[in-house]
Order: sequence, then C-alpha cells, then structure tokens
Amino acid sequence: MSRRGPFKSAVPSNVVSPVRRCSRTACGRPAVATLTYVYADSTAVLGPLATYAEPHCYDLCAPHSERLTAPRGWEVVRLAVDTGPARPCGDDLEALANAVREAARPHQRAAEASRPTGREADPMEVARRGHLRVLRSPDS
Repeated sequence: MSRRGPFKSAVPSNVVSPVRRCSRTACGRPAVATLTYVYADSTAVLGPLATYAEPHCYDLCAPHSERLTAPRGWEVVRLAVDTGPARPCGDDLEALANAVREAARPHQRAAEASRPTGREADPMEVARRGHLRVLRSPDS
C-alpha cells in the first residue's frame, strides 16, 4: 500500500465554468469571438462566438480578438461580433413554437412520406440528392 494519498487538485473538480474561455494561454477571460483558419485561401476568419466549441477553431476574448493579426500574405476577415448578452428575440420564440406545433402533427408527416418522390411529387423538381432538391426555373 502506498503512503501517498490521492493527488489534490488546485481547483475542485466539481467546479466547472459553463462560460467558454479564451483559447490563448494564461488568459481566463470569457470568449466573445471564434477564430477559424481557411488555409486554402490564406484567410483567418474572426466571427461571433460559435454555437459550440470545435476542435479546429479558437475562442478569443474581446482584447485578443481586437489585437488579432495574421501572418504576412494572409487576409483577416472580421465578421460582426455582438458583445452584448444573447437574448431570445420574437423570431426565435416564434420559430420554437412552430417547431413544437410541427412535432405535434405526426399524421401529416405520415401522409407526406406516402407521397411519390421525384417528378411526380413536384413538377418543378428536376433532381434530388438527400435533403436537397434542384428546382426548374419558373421561366422555363
């Protein structure tokens, strides 16, 4: 039996912040923007904080996002970043209500699934690939 006890952490393991932090080393400020690199175009894109953290993106705080520079020959594209607190707007709430109403109507989905697919279903539809449809121009 070892005389050493379990390792003690400087921060209790049950305390996890729900706020995403800046990806820069030794910076603990909350993230407000997400940085993504498009290597094929030599472009760094700095935009609003992504919905969820992705492995190849970097979350940055306000000071680090303002001071961001790119390597020589690269372009930095800055998309509008809203630094205010995110609040649901009327459109968001209406979209949520519509989604709940749609989910409550399973009999309509069954009727739509029984319809024939392809050109018989919609004369404007030319082709279908997965959930995407190619439509004929209304002029032709």
